[in-house]
Amino acid sequence: LGLHAAVTRETPDGIPSGGWFPRQRVTSIQALRGYTVDAAFASFRERELGAISKGFHADLTVFDTDVLTADAPDILKASVLATIVGGKVVYTQNTSNADVSAAIAHTA
Repeated sequence: LGLHAAVTRETPDGIPSGGWFPRQRVTSIQALRGYTVDAAFASFRERELGAISKGFHADLTVFDTDVLTADAPDILKASVLATIVGGKVVYTQNTSNADVSAAIAHTA
């Protein structure tokens, strides 16, 4: 919901049409940065969080949709395939760890 709201400035029902303060809409990449790199910087933890890098905490969510290229309505339809916290898979949705690894490798 957060990525969709940042990109559209609308509720999932499309209200208000055109977005609340539409000039405040951001791109998908800007929205993702807000949840990752920028959030880590704001919490003074940019050397350990916010990126998929060696030595960083491996905390991430794997979606079945590329939220960076998906149309805004499709962001709402995205399903979580897996959640990884501290480098360990803590949630999978009907998929194996191998499938999760393949999905991550595909995006790298």
